[in-house]
Amino acid sequence: MEQTTHRSSAIRDGLGVGLAVGLSGVAFGAAAITSGLSVAQACAMSLLTFTGASQFAFAGAVGAGGDLVAAAAGALLLGGRNTLYGLRMADILGFRGPRRLLAAHGVIDETTAVSLAQPTPEAARAGFVTTFASLYIVWNLTTLVGALGTSALGDPGVLGLDAVGPATFLAILWPRLAGDRRLRVLAAIGAAIALCATPFFPPGVPVLLSAAAVLVVMFR
Repeated sequence: MEQTTHRSSAIRDGLGVGLAVGLSGVAFGAAAITSGLSVAQACAMSLLTFTGASQFAFAGAVGAGGDLVAAAAGALLLGGRNTLYGLRMADILGFRGPRRLLAAHGVIDETTAVSLAQPTPEAARAGFVTTFASLYIVWNLTTLVGALGTSALGDPGVLGLDAVGPATFLAILWPRLAGDRRLRVLAAIGAAIALCATPFFPPGVPVLLSAAAVLVVMFR
């Protein structure tokens, strides 16, 4: 009975997180279009990349005039934390074969947080699967809605939608920054490096430099 209760609670947690965070896909769809990506490209990123911070960083770098190599490198650096999550989640989830490959695509901040909050391995797996499925579906649907809606406006910048991406990115990061002083220090270091590098490097490169520097500090 207790095991069933834990599993039900994990499913409720997963659905709540998936629906709440998934709605941010509208903002990514809008940010992608204002940065110059097409509707198909925005949807492909959500389907294949599926990590919000990296997607927003890529769209922001491209929108600022950065080349694709610098934008992709910055996005990969931000997404690198999911690899560290995977090392921990592999033991908890215990998936094998094709299921393990599929699960790897869903190892992100939200699925990891819900899984690690559960008291039993069974509940952790239920929370992971529920969060992954609900967030993936909602995120991709709302990306399409945001991209189509923004592309229909003609000039999204007139309504200030070009600021949606950075604002949403900050909203996603703020709860983590507010709860950890060390993260605030790292964020300040990254921001300072990006600001100092902006006058001397093309768009996209300052973000790449700041991300690399922060990673070095974290590993040390």
